Amino acid sequence: MPDQPKLVIFDWDGTLFDSVGQIVESLLYAAQQFDQPLTDDAAKSIIGLGLPEVMQILFPKVPELHPSILEHYASHYVENSQQDQWFHGVAEMLDDLKQRGFKLAVATGKSRRGLDRVLAKTNSQNLFDITRAASETKSKPHPQMLQEILSFTGVAPEQAIMVGDTSYDLEMAKNIAMPRVGVSYGVHSVDVLQQYQPLMIAENVPVLHDYLTAFA
Repeated sequence: MPDQPKLVIFDWDGTLFDSVGQIVESLLYAAQQFDQPLTDDAAKSIIGLGLPEVMQILFPKVPELHPSILEHYASHYVENSQQDQWFHGVAEMLDDLKQRGFKLAVATGKSRRGLDRVLAKTNSQNLFDITRAASETKSKPHPQMLQEILSFTGVAPEQAIMVGDTSYDLEMAKNIAMPRVGVSYGVHSVDVLQQYQPLMIAENVPVLHDYLTAFA
């Protein structure tokens, strides 16, 4: 276990925000507009990466279409994600952790524009000391966004915890020896997450909440 953690860094999609289904649906829609083959599993597997990396992985043979596919994806997602919201218990968990004196941060594969939109939607801008999006730094699993968060908050890697639902989240933290916690209600399976030696894997938000508050 980390020694008296001061900072908890959360992934967004699939960890705090119940948006995985809509992301997959919007990626499938965008691919269909350009007759590009894409399966549900393939679309789901890349959630957590930055959008340029997503395009390179899913549509490597048509780089000239990437800007147009991204445009269709973004417009479809914004138009159809109005009902997306935090997982049950997230608001209470974040408020509680904040009151207990933890610094809170977000490290996400979303673009800055997309992250700002959902931060405003959830009225959570003031909950987080800092947020980092893939469009303004290197994509996961490169640890640059974590390093930038640590630099801003003045916290050492061993005094922080990264919480995420994908291998990209946990690998990113492992790359700088940051303690990490997986959640199994998002994208990747328990078997995948266990490969990155998390402190534990939470099956739901209440379990995650109890584990994090135990440190306080």
